[in-house]
Amino acid sequence: MSSSQLNRSLGLRLVIVVVIGNIIGSGVYKKVAPMAAELHSSGWVLVAWVLAGIISLFGALCNAEVAGLLAGTGGEYVYYQKIYNKFFAFLFGWSLFAVIQTAAISALAFVFAESFNSIVHLPEVLPSLSDVSIGGLFKPFQHLNVKLLAILLIIILTWINSRGIKTGAGFSMGILILVFSSIAIIIVFGLTSSSANIGNISMQSTNNTPVTVSAVFTAMLAAFWGYQGWASVGYVGGEIKDANRNLPRGIVIGIFTIIILYLLVNTTYLAVLSIPQLEDVFNATDKIAAIEAVRSFWGSGGVLFISLLIIVTTLGCCNATILASCRPYYAMAKEGLFFKKVAKLNDKQAPVNSLLYQGVWACILVLSGTFDQLTDMIIFAVFIYYGATTLGVFILRKKMPDAPRPYKVWGYPIVPAIVIIFCVVLIINTVYTRPREASIGAILMLTGVPMYFWFKRKANH
Repeated sequence: MSSSQLNRSLGLRLVIVVVIGNIIGSGVYKKVAPMAAELHSSGWVLVAWVLAGIISLFGALCNAEVAGLLAGTGGEYVYYQKIYNKFFAFLFGWSLFAVIQTAAISALAFVFAESFNSIVHLPEVLPSLSDVSIGGLFKPFQHLNVKLLAILLIIILTWINSRGIKTGAGFSMGILILVFSSIAIIIVFGLTSSSANIGNISMQSTNNTPVTVSAVFTAMLAAFWGYQGWASVGYVGGEIKDANRNLPRGIVIGIFTIIILYLLVNTTYLAVLSIPQLEDVFNATDKIAAIEAVRSFWGSGGVLFISLLIIVTTLGCCNATILASCRPYYAMAKEGLFFKKVAKLNDKQAPVNSLLYQGVWACILVLSGTFDQLTDMIIFAVFIYYGATTLGVFILRKKMPDAPRPYKVWGYPIVPAIVIIFCVVLIINTVYTRPREASIGAILMLTGVPMYFWFKRKANH
């Protein structure tokens, strides 16, 4: 029998799994190369990873205070109703559906399919149509074999998550154990191999030019894709036991774990590959830094191992993103601010129609663009709301000064202020450096304005 209430079935352990599962995707394997090309210094690459991790942790701490105070299914959608108003909350929820979470699902599925294609060469599909474009922006038939596999993955994972949240979270835990074990093997064997030299890691620039603040900031943007996704756990707040306590703890433990893991694995890459080698990987466009690093100490057998690991990792992250992302649309539909059918749960207490709508739009986004197009759109959009949540810490301290807070952000008011400034600079930088992706992201988000009034009118009839 179906019901309209979600079960509180996730303890702290599974909360940490959802946090880490939403973060570890493609960034841990791909982003060290563009960072090396930007900074020309291995030591500064590690500094950029740490700084991006600290900013992510500061953002997570701010989010944890808000989440602990207002924990509920829907994450920021629920928080924004109390901090701002229903309209802004809806705009956030619509942005998740239009671009932020659906494009993240699409991007991860795309990298999964690319990595799969590098091992098992997929036959080309409709190659004669590969140059057909829509408005000169999108080429839906380009790399169609890879895109069709990405779509198939989204369909399969959507079905798995329709079997209930514990099935989806359990699947993520199994994959995470495999991923952590494999990355640990790379770290141990990489750092102890004859080709590793920790002495390679230096603050000195290889082209003898000083490292600028601007270059560090640009490299941090690349690193940030590696940390992206931690806030998604808030979307399942209504399914967490003792959410006000376990949600903040899960976010902080998850982020700390990721910072340590990223520092160790990137130290391994930089110990076995020189900065010029990483710059060559970046310029080649069809190479992945992690694959080249493992090739240097394990040869062709290592290439197969790391390629399989990337497949498993992106599979896990895509699954975790699908699991968490459909919950805000369910919360919106319950209030009459989304398609009515999305408020339905199946007999496994899963928001099955929300999963279906999300899956269909994610599949369409797969056809629309490439991995880099999708991730640039996501980062532009998501930082608007990261800033809004952090500003909410200040607003709620004023609005609800006496409300019980299971967690208070460390370093208040300096830590939230740093996060807000960082968000503003990143948004401006993206508009300047990636105007096309920023414009597409903004247009998709702003389609929420007429949709809000349409849903409101339908709800009032």
